[in-house]
Amino acid sequence: MKNVGLIILAAGKASRMGKPKQLLTYQGNNLISHAVKIGLNSICKPVLVVLGAYAEKIKPEIDKFPVQILENPVWETGMASSISAGIKAIKQSNHNLDAVIIGLTDQPLISEAVFNQLIQKYQETENKIIASAYDDVVGVPALFHQNLFVELMQLEGDKGAKALMRKYQDEVLAIEIPEAAIDIDTPDDYEKLLIGS
Repeated sequence: MKNVGLIILAAGKASRMGKPKQLLTYQGNNLISHAVKIGLNSICKPVLVVLGAYAEKIKPEIDKFPVQILENPVWETGMASSISAGIKAIKQSNHNLDAVIIGLTDQPLISEAVFNQLIQKYQETENKIIASAYDDVVGVPALFHQNLFVELMQLEGDKGAKALMRKYQDEVLAIEIPEAAIDIDTPDDYEKLLIGS
C-alpha cells in the first residue's frame, strides 16, 4: 500500500464571497470541518490543512481533529505559496510519502470515495499525476507523485498545480469526477449548493 498524504487548501480570503467561505454551513458542519472529516475518513494519511486569511477564526473549528494545521504567513501572494508550504510541512513530518493529494475546502461534494479512487488509480497505473476531470477541465483534487514535490514547492504566484499538469500532460491520468465541478466562490454558488442538497 502506497503512503499518500492529503493537503487541504483553506488559506484564501474568499473576496468574491465577502466572508470566510471556510465557515459557511453545509450539512450541519462548516465547509472546513466537512472537508477535514472527509479527508480523515479517506485512506489518506496524514491530513494537513493550510490556513491563511481568517486563520484565527478557522483554527478553533478544526483544532479537535487529528490533522496537522499549518498557517501560511504569505497566503496573500497566491495559492502557489500555500501548496509550497503544505508540501514542505507534510514532507518534513512524513519522510516515506509516495504521493500527496491536493484538495480544496470549497468543493463540498467531494467525498472520501473520490480521494480513495485517486489513490487506487495511482496504485494501478503509477502515473505521476492523477487528476479530476469535469466540465472540460482537468484539475483538483489531484494526486502528485513525490518526484514532483520539488516542483510543487517552486510554484509561484496565483498559479495552482495546473501548471505542472500542463508540463507533464503525458504523465497525467484524468478520471471523471463530476462532483469536482461544484465549487463555492460566490453567494450565488452557495445558494445553489443549499438548494441542491
